Amino acid sequence: MHRVLVLGAGKIGALICGLLGESGDYRIQLADVDGDLANSVADAHGFDAIEAFALDASDTSALRAHVATHPADAVISGLPYFLNEGVAAIAAEQDLHYFDLTEDVAVTGSVRALADGAGRAFAPQCGLAPGFVSIAASELMSHFDEVRSVKMRVGALPQHPNNVLKYSLTWSTDGLINEYGNVCEGVAGGRKVELLPLEGLEEIEIDGTQYEAFNTSGGLGSLGDTHAGRVQDMDYKTMRYPGHCRQMRLLMNGLKLNEDRGTLKRILENAVPRTLQDVVVIYVSVTGLQDREFREENYVNKVYPQVIAHRLWSAIQVTTAAGVCAVLDIVLMNPEDHCGFVAQEDFRLREILDNRFGRYYGHGGTSEVSARLVATGETGHQHVSGDHA
Repeated sequence: MHRVLVLGAGKIGALICGLLGESGDYRIQLADVDGDLANSVADAHGFDAIEAFALDASDTSALRAHVATHPADAVISGLPYFLNEGVAAIAAEQDLHYFDLTEDVAVTGSVRALADGAGRAFAPQCGLAPGFVSIAASELMSHFDEVRSVKMRVGALPQHPNNVLKYSLTWSTDGLINEYGNVCEGVAGGRKVELLPLEGLEEIEIDGTQYEAFNTSGGLGSLGDTHAGRVQDMDYKTMRYPGHCRQMRLLMNGLKLNEDRGTLKRILENAVPRTLQDVVVIYVSVTGLQDREFREENYVNKVYPQVIAHRLWSAIQVTTAAGVCAVLDIVLMNPEDHCGFVAQEDFRLREILDNRFGRYYGHGGTSEVSARLVATGETGHQHVSGDHA
């Protein structure tokens, strides 16, 4: 059995443990600064293969000591992006495979530097965006003789928006603010360029529903570097319901809360509810030349909440956790094929979709499951402790 250390017992870490534990092929150490939270997640799953620990991973000495006394083959960081560099450094030092979910460009650059010459795989930016969307885009690009444009659009959205932001908090608030507030990367005219967040506003219609899309940081991942010189234009934008961008511009730019992110985080977490009834919308468009004709190919999918390990998980939890688990699974099954820095676009789309964890990205889902389980009070609990349920 593969031994995996999962850092962070939050919404994504909890499902990562569930997916790996349910497979029967992994022994999981779930570590969190809040030991009671880690225990409550492990108890809720009820798998003997999951063991909980209290561990402050921001303390590199404590993390080093834990790895020394509890050997693992790989570490998955489900921590806030600003802790990942320290975790990656310990992984390099202790000869572990490393995976994270970060959208932060600077952190990914640090991980890339640590991966130089490593005998293990260092795969940052797993998950949805960056992550799966990069794999889908790279797959479509491979179908063209010459690529002109690549558009990647992803939205994690409430199924039933009813507040002024038309949004629900579905993942890390720190990560959300980071995406909305940091400089973005793109490719224009064949060259990498920097773009302002919350700009580049456009409209998209998918299956009769109107969305808006705008620049956010990190979603491009390493794709721009991987395909430098091969594509004329490439960008990543986040999708929301119309009107969201205008409200966020007011908060972050008009009220200067991009300069006071702690206050912005408190405002959002106090005013914007969380939900299990969400939908993840993925849209990728690639244009270019095929057989000397100018053509376009698209990958479009909607992923809804799903039941895994006997309880309901939101679409953003499913897509993020399934993405990193699929990459982990592929790497650990063939470790000799993956070492040093591993970009998401190194994996083929079919390879991910055929994987036992990647299959949760399959087409054809609906909102029916989440609607029924929420209405009947049968969603289950992702933690067993009343303090954390």
